[in-house]
Amino acid sequence: MSDQRLIEAYKSCLPSYSMEQLRHITENGVWSLGQMYNHLILAALDYIDQVDICAASVEEQKLGLTEAGKHLFKIGGFPPIKIKLPDGPQNAPSNSESKEDLLRGLDQVLLKMREWEGKVDTINPNYKAKHDGFGWLNAREWFELVGMHFHHHLRQKSELEQAWIHK
Repeated sequence: MSDQRLIEAYKSCLPSYSMEQLRHITENGVWSLGQMYNHLILAALDYIDQVDICAASVEEQKLGLTEAGKHLFKIGGFPPIKIKLPDGPQNAPSNSESKEDLLRGLDQVLLKMREWEGKVDTINPNYKAKHDGFGWLNAREWFELVGMHFHHHLRQKSELEQAWIHK
């Protein structure tokens, strides 16, 4: 499934959730479905902003990926493990977004992806922006990270949906 079709699939699930389902936190330290959606949108928009930064660059970057970054791109996605982000407000997604807000956010991600889809490979691959964990990524790598991240959260999405069903 293409990355954009995957995001469309996330979109198509949203109307079927009640607001209670979207905001339900199954246990302390676990995000709600709404928080997961919010996190995906904000991360995707940040990754696409990094594509913009690469495109606007005028200086080549000799540094490349970290070992974790090399592994990520070698296997074509995040490993199938749960990743705990450090505590902090930047890693605590909103749990108050409406379905409409989330749909608008996903639409914004899709629009930006479509805008870059045909242009991302025209950007000098040595124009890069730094990712704290994966090192220096070029525009293509940042763009691919969007889909990898949505794929990575499919298992979490399924677990949260199952938790609601078995509530």
